[in-house]
Amino acid sequence: MSTTGRLLVTGAAGQLGRLVVAELAAAGWRVVAVDRRIPAALPDGVRPVVADIRRPDDLRQAMAGCEAVIHLAAHTNPGAGSGADVFAGNTAATFAVLAAAAEAGVRTAVLASSVSAYGMSYAPQLLPPRYVPVDEDHPLLPQDAYGLSKQADEHTGAMFTRRHAMSVVALRLHWVATAAQIHDRVAATAADPGFGAGPRELWGYVECRDAARAFRAALEVREGCHTVQVCAPDTLSPEPTRTLLERFHPGTAVRAALPGGTGLWSTDRARRLLGCAPAWTWREHQPQHPEAIHR
Repeated sequence: MSTTGRLLVTGAAGQLGRLVVAELAAAGWRVVAVDRRIPAALPDGVRPVVADIRRPDDLRQAMAGCEAVIHLAAHTNPGAGSGADVFAGNTAATFAVLAAAAEAGVRTAVLASSVSAYGMSYAPQLLPPRYVPVDEDHPLLPQDAYGLSKQADEHTGAMFTRRHAMSVVALRLHWVATAAQIHDRVAATAADPGFGAGPRELWGYVECRDAARAFRAALEVREGCHTVQVCAPDTLSPEPTRTLLERFHPGTAVRAALPGGTGLWSTDRARRLLGCAPAWTWREHQPQHPEAIHR
């Protein structure tokens, strides 16, 4: 696909959206950056559009002349509103964006999905994975409106592939964070491996620039509908991965050796389909005071 074409990004003013826009602009795309407010400090050549993606006319005007779309705009967790609002808002927005894309003749779409679709992140009780490393074939068992909305979004993408021969890639993102945020979480996890969502989310993460690069790479997929996990290759914990499993998920089937701090989320499909996988790890990019982590 030409990287001099026009491309629309929804949710362009968000933390990830700004990085995706910058990544695409640097690669030569003519980006239409859509959000309900104008993103600050846009790269040269990026056209900002203030629009409500729930309005068909707004989407139709913004999509004109585009050959690809990246859809990031969404409620990003179950606490962003009532369950009904989160589910309805996310699924309606995804359908509206893909419908406008199909009407405009767009044949390439990349969606922001989430590992929350597996159901572990927000389950009422700790829900062990069936097996590790978790791959894209693991059952999706959401128990919350957000995870369910992401599962539905993936099915919506598949429908548009069937009906319009649109190439759709749904990237199942893990926790997307800056290096500083990751190091803070590592320090907390070093003090307590059970900290926060660690055991639920299998201590996964992805550095935000790696996430942005995954969206650019996904634009090169030419046909079909695909789900792809986007996760770092290691865990957030200084403890060995096997030790974490024995403590928190002793009944989970282990399908790989998992030496050292190896991550529990497979990146095989990302490497095979996208030609790349997240590479940034906190272990290779230590903060100025590493004793804050290894204590």
